[in-house]
Amino acid sequence: MLVGLESPDDAAVWRLSDDKAIVVTTDFFTPVVDSGYEYGSIAAANSLSDVYAMGGQPFLALNIAALPDNLPDEISSDILRGGAEKAREAGVVIAGGHTVKDKEPKYGLVVIGFVDPRKMLSKGGLKAGDVLVLTKPLGGGVTTTALKQQKASDKDVKEAIEWMSRLNKVAGQLAVEFDLCGGTDITGFGFLGHGLEMAQASGVMLSIQNSQIPLMSGARGYAEKGIFPGGAFDNKAHVGASVKFDEAIDEPSQMLFFDPQTSGGLLLGVPREKLSAFQKRAGELNQPVWVVGEVREGNGIEVRT
Repeated sequence: MLVGLESPDDAAVWRLSDDKAIVVTTDFFTPVVDSGYEYGSIAAANSLSDVYAMGGQPFLALNIAALPDNLPDEISSDILRGGAEKAREAGVVIAGGHTVKDKEPKYGLVVIGFVDPRKMLSKGGLKAGDVLVLTKPLGGGVTTTALKQQKASDKDVKEAIEWMSRLNKVAGQLAVEFDLCGGTDITGFGFLGHGLEMAQASGVMLSIQNSQIPLMSGARGYAEKGIFPGGAFDNKAHVGASVKFDEAIDEPSQMLFFDPQTSGGLLLGVPREKLSAFQKRAGELNQPVWVVGEVREGNGIEVRT
């Protein structure tokens, strides 16, 4: 066992040989959008992400579904179809699964992949001097919460769905291609929750520049209206004491750092000498990347203007 309960990493890893290990993970959640197909697609992308966040390549998955008795068959079919087509896009076979009855729909995948243990990403792989790169914008939590409150514009919802449905496959491949060591995906604990896990596991401090953080188009507006999921306040209560914000950063901006993401991007540590080549290669592969900060000696997280 290379990665298990003792570490905060994204998936379990079991060594098979010197150059091959198996990666196993699972995730599932309640609907974040109204469309069954898009919900299934997002849930599958989210489940697959943990394998990419370890530098691995998924190849096999099983469905996990909890569905109400009164849910129309066409909606159940749409959920499973969305998951199946997203898995096919990733080159992954869904080989069955299991369903149970529940009052509220829940869907996700058990995912199995392979990784070269010599090139594996981990939350403990950051080093002082690394540049921090993010591969998707923040704001999925506030946007989907606005949708539930019927306060979101169709344009903002469409943008959020496109980002949440996007696989982290290319981002993970980039990390392996450039021999990166530190990485994770940004999901339910928000940017700062997952960032703090990396800082603590690596024994370093993260210095983040607020002005460089990418946001979905409607995120700032919803944040200014206080439209946050409950998980954002839970995240702030859990990790806020370890974060130092510049006093010029207002409350909406601070809260967006705690916003829970669904199928968020990868946060990667890129050695400074590799950054230019990394950005060039990302452009060639049509993979968005944003430089959002750097790794320093110390502990905790600071967020500068």
